[in-house]
Amino acid sequence: MHMGHAYSAIVAHELAKDAGGRFLLRIEDLDRTRSRAEFTDDFLRNLEWLGLEWDEVAPQSTRLQSYANAAEWLFEKGLLYRCICTRSDILAANPEMGPEGPIYPGICKDRDIDRSEPGALRLDLERAMVRVGQLEWEDTLVGTQTAHPELLGDVVLVRKDLPASYHLAATLDDAADGVTLVTRGSDLFAATHIHRVLQQLLGLPVYRWHHHDLILDEHGRKLAKRRGSPGLSDLREAGENGLMLADKLRLRRLSVGT
Repeated sequence: MHMGHAYSAIVAHELAKDAGGRFLLRIEDLDRTRSRAEFTDDFLRNLEWLGLEWDEVAPQSTRLQSYANAAEWLFEKGLLYRCICTRSDILAANPEMGPEGPIYPGICKDRDIDRSEPGALRLDLERAMVRVGQLEWEDTLVGTQTAHPELLGDVVLVRKDLPASYHLAATLDDAADGVTLVTRGSDLFAATHIHRVLQQLLGLPVYRWHHHDLILDEHGRKLAKRRGSPGLSDLREAGENGLMLADKLRLRRLSVGT
């Protein structure tokens, strides 16, 4: 966790508290090569250091059947197709760039690929939109939005190396956990267009979103450990006061209106 994660947790915690609701913590541990028990323990210590309280829900590693069932249903309805493209294949096709990188140009969309061949499963957005029609979703900061999933295109819903992508797993999990407000950074605003489509396709409840602003580094980039952004564990171990940091982040939230 870095300062950006702390800010997102503070915003979510305060919004839940203000509404008389619960601040839910879900451990997203699908990537078993990167998810370790010691990382989870450190994460929880950081939240405690900030003075936050939460209700923990089931981790993603216990929900694999839910993801498999949803993917199988979408595949049977002709809404997913197999993709064996590498990132190099996609870039070589000179794709249009979207808010999250290159938009998949449909290389594998009409190819007959054996199900036994390792690959990803992508959403056939064109077919999906015929099925769901025009959709709207509500952001508590900027109001009603018309869904424009074409911003991301035929996203991966089942990865080659994981049982589900963020898009599929988070949408299913939020519904299973009874979430009514998803709080996250504005860098994920575009993803919400896709998540609204998945809600409609899978018959899931429609909740609201709150996309708060980001804490940026001195170069105007969002914080990331790979760029040397200081971790909360480092601050905690250096003797910094977590409660004071949390109060500063609450004041920042009020000052910028998020």
